[in-house]
Amino acid sequence: MRLQRYEKKSYLCKVLRQSLHIKQLQKLSPQQIQLVKLLQLPTMELEQRIKQELEENPALEEISKESDSENQDSLSESTENTNDSDDFDIRDYLDENDVAEYKLRTNNYVAEHHDMPVSDSLGFTDYLLSQFRLLPNTETELAIGETIIGNIDESGYLQRELFAIVDDLAFSQGVLTDLKAVEQVLKKIQSLDPPGVGARNLQECLLLQLQRKNVGADIGTDYKSAPAISAIAQQILSRMFDAFINKRYDQILQRLHISEEQLSSAIQEITKLNPKPGNAYEDSVKIGSQSIVPDFSVTPENDRFEITLNARNAPELQISKDYAELLQTYSETNQKTQSQKDAVTFVRQKIDSAKSFIESIKLRQHTLLGTMETIVDLQADYFKNGDITMLKPMKLQDVADAVRLDISTISRVVNSKYVQTPFGIFLLRDLFSNAVSNEAGDDVTSAEIKAQIKEIIENEDKRNPLNDDALTAILVEKGYSLVRRTVAKYREGLGFDVARLRKSI
Repeated sequence: MRLQRYEKKSYLCKVLRQSLHIKQLQKLSPQQIQLVKLLQLPTMELEQRIKQELEENPALEEISKESDSENQDSLSESTENTNDSDDFDIRDYLDENDVAEYKLRTNNYVAEHHDMPVSDSLGFTDYLLSQFRLLPNTETELAIGETIIGNIDESGYLQRELFAIVDDLAFSQGVLTDLKAVEQVLKKIQSLDPPGVGARNLQECLLLQLQRKNVGADIGTDYKSAPAISAIAQQILSRMFDAFINKRYDQILQRLHISEEQLSSAIQEITKLNPKPGNAYEDSVKIGSQSIVPDFSVTPENDRFEITLNARNAPELQISKDYAELLQTYSETNQKTQSQKDAVTFVRQKIDSAKSFIESIKLRQHTLLGTMETIVDLQADYFKNGDITMLKPMKLQDVADAVRLDISTISRVVNSKYVQTPFGIFLLRDLFSNAVSNEAGDDVTSAEIKAQIKEIIENEDKRNPLNDDALTAILVEKGYSLVRRTVAKYREGLGFDVARLRKSI
């Protein structure tokens, strides 16, 4: 019994034993967290983020050219009175260095771009509805059609089963119908523009487009005629779709009893079709628009480079004049009510937040420019002539070491950012690559090897495409020490299918 008590007491001592340890923890301040989030935003997303901040924080406002000098004068006057019984200095909130001077106008900004026109065109769903409502429909058919169109995605495909639509109409709208009626309305929708819309899968989408082109076409005696080729294409899609997408052409030739010439013509007919008909409408309403806005511009000038930062979506910000006057009025009041104290606490918080946001924007711009300057220094030969073979092996750590920042910060700067050069617009990420040794022992970039693979595949015999083993052998002959697995990885990264799927007639 004593032994048991001793063991129990010993166990409790171990459990309850306290110890003192010193641990070093690193925590980011709220402004550092804000900066990290801003760094990873490309230009267009930064514009939205600034708009959001302007809407949420009334103490932050955009500087207008007309009111810039007037605001500066009024803010200077408001700093003269510094007496405050609540232990805060108004100058901490209205210091001129924090109001409007984050412009950094040292040849660091690109002039405004005008490459993103706004379109007032109908959305894709509204476009379909406007067509469908012009057709002769009963009230029930109209309700069915609107529900079907509401379930068509941006690519033009129906994303809900018809039996589920029947249930939706019954439970949500009180419309009692059956599967046959829904199928009939779907056929009406599939007759709308763009051709292929309302399909439930790729096979149906392609067949709808072919049927629209050649209604009632059949395989005739003149195999080279357009209707006959279209009919062969329909046969391939309806009867041999699995063999077609897997490029098992021998099976198609044997099953349909057609020649290679006919098969080749039919495949050409199919490849002209649009697998995502909804995109055709989206492209038509975005004519003239440019979806990529470069974050940087690099222009070689003699022996140096002019590096500019796109500032079209970074408006000049300042502390609101009205909020500054609120603080000024509060400081001049001798007797302060509780409601006034609560109001000034709110004002302080909003001004602090506005100052922090302005400073974060300033730090973001400095960080982006410093990183871009380092990248240009490391890849100067490439930026001079745009030759991809001049790219040197460069890792994120190389840039991080040069600018003395953490590698995670460089990663955020590089991700989703574009640079405009005289040779085109490029993703910054594409300038980074690991070193691969060639036969001479020199380091070459993965970008150079990808360029070689792309050239080989584009010039191969399409009837007998090269597999990964053959690609590897050709690259080894060219002096690149590579294994098949690496070549396959690069091929997939370039968007090329395996040899069997690249085969053509």
